[in-house]
Amino acid sequence: MTAPTPPIARKEPKTIEQLGRTRTDDYAWLKDENWQALLRDPSLVRPDIKAHLDAENAYTRAMLASTEALQAELFAEMKGRVKEDDSSLPSPDGPWDYYSRYAMGAQHPILARRPSGQADGEEILIDVDALAEGHAYYQVHDGEHSPDHTLYAYAEDDQGSEYHRIRIKDLANGILLPDPIESSTGDFVWSPDSAWLFWVWRDENGRSAKVFRRPARGGSADDVLVYAEPDEGMFVHAGVTQSRAFITLSSGNHDCSATWLIPAADPTAEPRLVEARTEGVLYSVEHWPTEGEEGRLVILTNADGAVDFKLMWADADKPGRAHWREWIPHQPGRFIVGLAARRDYLVRLERVNANNRLVITAREGLAEKTVDFDEPAYALSLDGGYDWDRPAIRFVYQSPTTPRSWFDYDLVSGERTLRKSQEIPSGHDPARYEARRLYATAADGEQVPITVLMQAGARLDGSAPLLLYGYGAYGLPMDPGFSIRSLSLVDRGWIYAIAHVRGGSEKGWGWFQDGRGKRKPNTFTDFIACAEHLVAEGYGRAGRIVAYGGSAGGMLMGAVANLRPDLWAGVIGAVPFVDVLNTMSDASLPLTPPEWPEWGNPLDSAEDYDAIAAYSPYDRINAQAYPAVLATGGLSDPRVTYWEPAKWAARLREFSTSGAPILLKINMTAGHGGAAGRFDFLKEIALDYAFAIQAVEGRWPT
Repeated sequence: MTAPTPPIARKEPKTIEQLGRTRTDDYAWLKDENWQALLRDPSLVRPDIKAHLDAENAYTRAMLASTEALQAELFAEMKGRVKEDDSSLPSPDGPWDYYSRYAMGAQHPILARRPSGQADGEEILIDVDALAEGHAYYQVHDGEHSPDHTLYAYAEDDQGSEYHRIRIKDLANGILLPDPIESSTGDFVWSPDSAWLFWVWRDENGRSAKVFRRPARGGSADDVLVYAEPDEGMFVHAGVTQSRAFITLSSGNHDCSATWLIPAADPTAEPRLVEARTEGVLYSVEHWPTEGEEGRLVILTNADGAVDFKLMWADADKPGRAHWREWIPHQPGRFIVGLAARRDYLVRLERVNANNRLVITAREGLAEKTVDFDEPAYALSLDGGYDWDRPAIRFVYQSPTTPRSWFDYDLVSGERTLRKSQEIPSGHDPARYEARRLYATAADGEQVPITVLMQAGARLDGSAPLLLYGYGAYGLPMDPGFSIRSLSLVDRGWIYAIAHVRGGSEKGWGWFQDGRGKRKPNTFTDFIACAEHLVAEGYGRAGRIVAYGGSAGGMLMGAVANLRPDLWAGVIGAVPFVDVLNTMSDASLPLTPPEWPEWGNPLDSAEDYDAIAAYSPYDRINAQAYPAVLATGGLSDPRVTYWEPAKWAARLREFSTSGAPILLKINMTAGHGGAAGRFDFLKEIALDYAFAIQAVEGRWPT
């Protein structure tokens, strides 16, 4: 078979002078200057750019043509682990139980309700699969009933660009109200009296910028501006306390935040600021009235050097920091992730050494008890709920070997009741697998956790192919949960590992801070240390490892490909943030100003410019033997714009001396998350895994 010919992107050198520094970008032309319009209508892409992306997609299809049967097999396996007519547990709220379910073969869910405690009497709120008909991409971001159960609001995105339209349905007659909300982030909340909808507006540069209030049955002419954020570097959100006593507005980034409260009893009142933003201080607010303190607030904050956060008391009528009183002091290494409140109990989610636990505090006497598990690596999360008065919570437990299990936990007795276990129709025996928690020693001595999933009794002689996944950004942890996807590799004798590198928060907020800004290279060297440790312990062998990461994890992929190309048989960069210097120098892009605290501002700081230039994957490509690379993207992606993977692939192909293929696949009808349908998404994963298998085997067309 004759190898397909890769497309060669033309060069149009663009010289950029910035802070006394000069760089040349040969592939800057791949950025459509009309990108804002492209987010709303992908068909507007410039013809020469479309022609190049189409050629790249055709080349990738041709290079992976021999894996089509394997892709179909992988997809069938993954789909076989999906209960097609699955349904969620009902969430009771007064007279109704709310839930979601799937019809057989459906890509999207049905959102429904039925009378509380009843097995029948279903009322369909929206059928997302039906709404998606005729759309190349369609997703409902959020759906929520009004507290009086008469209206249902949902945010739809039919481009993948994350510009949402909020529609409201009258549940009495099933009719959609006229004049939907346009250009929303998809973030909205009902006022507890059901009279108003607070929603967040997305501006032309794709940023959350304003909060409006609309009468529940009103239109655009009735929208009232509630809050306008003057700083383009802040993310804006609207919410409600779990007591439904306050509507909350918040604005912040990963360095500082502020919250405003609006009393539920007076939803049109002016928002009251809790505490103004202070650089380096993050806080969030929950209302939890204790005996004699109906207006008491609980403040979760890192103020006063509490790196892993602490809890403070405050009074709603005096909410400012000057009046905060310490309750749960800071304890290094115990990261307080978040809070859930019930009338008589407060639950906090904590993370210690890359595993979560729950701590329950009773209102009476403030006595505490802990919920945790014994497996070496697992994921534990709260599952929401509406019932403020009910002394119970629902949590979800899972591990790399254990499918998701939903438990109701009685906050009074401490009894756990298993309510639902994830069904694997094709069968799953946890005893066939083994999960381990390892630790790699980083260059500076830090111990980096690694979660490993493999077949029970697997020989650790380096013969197994190894997939190593990593992210390491924004303080987001890669929790070691159950995956119906990774089993398809493990069942083929692969070892699947997650590197919990710095930049995430697996070992606390300091773990995040130690992998951002000028310390960002720690993320990359941690990942390499994990690979080397796995090789040393027999879990893999250099040259038979596939590195896999997406978005900011795609930056990690680009960096480790540059730093240690010899380690990898292949690198998969999904929607990879690889053009860091150019993106952080373009203040018009949606996430650039909000993310200057994360990466640095190369427009204003020469020090930041040099720090980013030293690792920016696109800029650091050089002549060396790169492994096989698969880069993916979405044409309407507002987070990592399509031209980043396109430019990365073009430059890698220019410089690589190995002859290994550089593949680019751009989804021309989707955004950052890829395909919206649950099965279409699995097809994309199947392609990624087929590439990984092909990369290890090295049988490319010649």
